[in-house]
Amino acid sequence: MLWSLLVRHLRPAWPLLVAVILFQLGQSIASLLLPTLNADIIDNGVVTGDIPYIWSIGALMLGITLAQVACAIAAVYFGSKLAMGMGRDLRAALFHRVVGFSQREVGQFGTPSLITRNTNDVQQVQMLVQVTATLMVSAPILAIGGVVLAIRQDVGLSWLMAVSIPVLLIAVSLIIVRMVPYFQAMQKRIDRVNQIMREQLTGIRVIRAFVREDEERARFRGASAGVAESGLRAGNLMALMFPVVMLVLNVSSVAVIWFGAFQVQAGEAQIGTLFAFLQYLMQILMGVMMATFMFVMIPRAAVSANRIGEVLATDSSVVTAASPVHPGSVSADIVFDDVEFSYPGAAEPVLKGIRFRVAPGTTTAIIGSTGAGKSTLVGLVPRLFDATAGAVRVGGIDVREWDPDALWKMIGLMPQRAFLFSGTVASNLRYGNAEASDEDLWWALEIAQARDFVEAMPLGLDEPIAQGGVNVSGGQRQRLAIARALVKRPDIYVFDDSFSALDVATDATLRRELTARVPNATRLVVAQRVSTIRDADQIVVLDHGEVVGIGRHAELLETNETYREIVESQESVEASA
Repeated sequence: MLWSLLVRHLRPAWPLLVAVILFQLGQSIASLLLPTLNADIIDNGVVTGDIPYIWSIGALMLGITLAQVACAIAAVYFGSKLAMGMGRDLRAALFHRVVGFSQREVGQFGTPSLITRNTNDVQQVQMLVQVTATLMVSAPILAIGGVVLAIRQDVGLSWLMAVSIPVLLIAVSLIIVRMVPYFQAMQKRIDRVNQIMREQLTGIRVIRAFVREDEERARFRGASAGVAESGLRAGNLMALMFPVVMLVLNVSSVAVIWFGAFQVQAGEAQIGTLFAFLQYLMQILMGVMMATFMFVMIPRAAVSANRIGEVLATDSSVVTAASPVHPGSVSADIVFDDVEFSYPGAAEPVLKGIRFRVAPGTTTAIIGSTGAGKSTLVGLVPRLFDATAGAVRVGGIDVREWDPDALWKMIGLMPQRAFLFSGTVASNLRYGNAEASDEDLWWALEIAQARDFVEAMPLGLDEPIAQGGVNVSGGQRQRLAIARALVKRPDIYVFDDSFSALDVATDATLRRELTARVPNATRLVVAQRVSTIRDADQIVVLDHGEVVGIGRHAELLETNETYREIVESQESVEASA
């Protein structure tokens, strides 16, 4: 997965890749030339006392060194540019893939894990690319070229390379193999840390209300300790690698000087040749050591690449039709035709045998006990997920055949949890219609019963809204979310328990204004309070994912036992209050 991911995302940047290879090639060739020239200065210049020769070769070595430095700087620059570009493209690919996921896929991976994959995991792969782009040519050229040139200098000492290089490779390989499981555990534990942190930041008020600060600190400390434990074990192995490399490097140097000294003494080798062989051996081992930097990063990057690949290889269960329909003006009716929905791996479907029609310009309410499948049912209309059997039709067309953009423009969704983005009141309201005027915003706020408190804000429409809308109350947040949908002016409104935070009087006024000001829109309402849906044109009663009653309030009171129980339970609670 790692290599296929690198090939796929580095292919568009081949000019940068070629530049990196060329500059590393120049740097490596310069490094290989210098020991030979150094041997020439010692054997043909210093020994013979030929000063002009020393100056000429020295000037050549200086020029090669400057060229080597220039190539090294250019290689690092283009390598960094290559790595940063790949990280950018990889994050974009992940983001676009996740944005296309249905609720099913998001739940499958989990929000904390998706965040980690788009941040920490991409960073691990990006770091590998940066290190590899800097060393991928230099390391093998120094190692292979160094072997060839070292043998040319002195065949008699080449047996030292045959011993030191395999020893180094075996030691490094054993360490790397043991590091892989720790890196796998670390990424999963980072997911857990993200999950706990998100829960604690989102639920900080609940934590304080129940005085659970100490327990939450302990929970976070435990998750952090898990990451630290995996990191320490992997770090200990990583720390062991470099002493091993240096040990082999230094022992090899001593061996070259020791055995080479006997050859110089016997007149079988010159001093310059000995020094050149030593430098080539150092370059060979340094090439191997540079390769270990890549090998150290490959296990963790491979784990991260697998996690990234899982997301990129997962197709959304909500897919666009091969020839999507772009209908013009269609009737805003909704038909549920023998709809069934099951979550992957679930023993029983959440919804089964759902059949009813929502006529254009009417209000259809859905009520039922907790877990009856109400939110799942209305989520099928805007295709938050698709039915696993049967069909949902809007305007007589299966929603799976619609062009997604055209379908979403037709629907205004108020989710169960009203969410506001960081920005201002105006920027949140214009989320569905960027061209909306201030008059349009005030019109929507008036219907949503939010005009009074927005006018009371110091900056009015320009009042800042914090992320998630945490600086306004739950009821205000819910009314702003309803106003946001109204600004869009869709043909169909889907209210998923969107009045739960409103008091009874505000709820009644908002629904009355909604019916009067947008009379031609189709309204699909999920509610828990009977008072919210009492005047609906049609009430659908759900129980354990099945429709057990359809009708108006008075009719259901007389004929439907489930609905009557819901009404009586709420009336008894109100009476006792």
